[in-house]
Amino acid sequence: MRFEDRKDAGRRLAPLLAHLRGQDVVVLGLPRGGVPVAFEVARELEAPLDLLVVRKLGLPRQPELAFGAVGEHGVLVLNDDVIEGSGLRPSEQQKVTQAQRAEVERQSDRYRRDRAPVPVAGRTVVIVDDGLATGATAEAACRVVRGLGAGRVVLAVPVGTERTVVRLRRTADEVVCLHSPRFFGSVGAWYRDFTQVPDAQVTALLHRAADPAPPDASPPAPSPSAGELPPANREIEIPTRHVRLAARFVLPEGAPAVVAFAHGSGSSRHSPRNGYVADVLNGAGLGTLLLDLLTTDEEGDRHNTFDIVLLAGRLRAAADWLRRETGLPVAYFGASTGAAAALEAAAVDSGIRAVVSRGGRPDLATPAALAQVRAPTLFVVGSLDGRVLSLNRLAADWMHCDHRIAVVPGAGHLFEEPGTLPAVAQLARDWFTGHLAFTPDVYRHPISDGDRGRVRHGPGVTGRHDG
Repeated sequence: MRFEDRKDAGRRLAPLLAHLRGQDVVVLGLPRGGVPVAFEVARELEAPLDLLVVRKLGLPRQPELAFGAVGEHGVLVLNDDVIEGSGLRPSEQQKVTQAQRAEVERQSDRYRRDRAPVPVAGRTVVIVDDGLATGATAEAACRVVRGLGAGRVVLAVPVGTERTVVRLRRTADEVVCLHSPRFFGSVGAWYRDFTQVPDAQVTALLHRAADPAPPDASPPAPSPSAGELPPANREIEIPTRHVRLAARFVLPEGAPAVVAFAHGSGSSRHSPRNGYVADVLNGAGLGTLLLDLLTTDEEGDRHNTFDIVLLAGRLRAAADWLRRETGLPVAYFGASTGAAAALEAAAVDSGIRAVVSRGGRPDLATPAALAQVRAPTLFVVGSLDGRVLSLNRLAADWMHCDHRIAVVPGAGHLFEEPGTLPAVAQLARDWFTGHLAFTPDVYRHPISDGDRGRVRHGPGVTGRHDG
């Protein structure tokens, strides 16, 4: 049994919950993937829909492997077997937990806006997710609603591992699972379309559930207003001094920042690897700009792909455009030679909030530039990419800002091995979201010199290498 997408899964799951119709029920979706499934369930049961924010706690060196989960109202669930088997240190556990607690609060504020949570005390609460693997997130959700006084807890999923479903029957009063195969694989394997659910879709579904439109109603056409943000998802051109650069711009609703991507030699805004990372960042609510730093004519000259000064200048022009058009902070994601361009650009623009390098060549940036970068910088390198790993370590020795080298086990230069690119995306997402509060020494605003101001820089953090 495979589902077309989460909507299809919700429609097929809902009939199994028909016995709850007419009861005092509230449906809670686990963001982000559980909300589209929960929307269909809530509609079938004619019940109110809300969400419950919980976050997995991933191992620092294997973010895809969860050692537990945290939820709203301070709930913490730990998997002792994973903790003991991985040798996770208490300090590492505490650091990951604190970061994810902050993310729980951020997501709750973002999704709900000014809408109060739907009361659950004394009611039957149906918790819905798009699937169960380890079950840590679902267990955290069940414990949260128990603490809020739910009268009965029902966990409903389209698919889940047989072992996890059995275990969670000790936590929930009822577990409803449409398909529970013995040989599971991953949740995504049971969907034909398992793309990331963007934050904007989550908030839209909550809004539709709270204030459903009449069947024949069509949304009003948006009216343009002065100073409005650029359209949220489109192909654009970025003006620079001599050329216009093609780019793909995505801006989720309520995005706190935009990440500009600098591609490596021979790559472009159509790079499937950078596109995948951008999708994950969009899912976390961040805007992205996938930018071609060279025109089609310029790409034919191999010298241009290694002209770091040229590439960095164009990346700065893109950052200026983003600030001017959106008013949002900017961060950089660089791959291969694009990483050097990102660091060169960040060296002269103290307003850049963070930098992530994927399989980068930071050694192509000048030592002087590396020493001047103030933005917190993450170097992500594959463990099998020995030469590039050495070059990253040498480049990092020149840096005085907060920086880290994260080595992805079993990954080569292009991160084509199974599970390695998702690890890169999660590392980038956590680095960017964790450093949005970074306050630069100088914010260089593109409009005028009069707009530039000095602000106090927070306590410094010694750079470190995590091999």
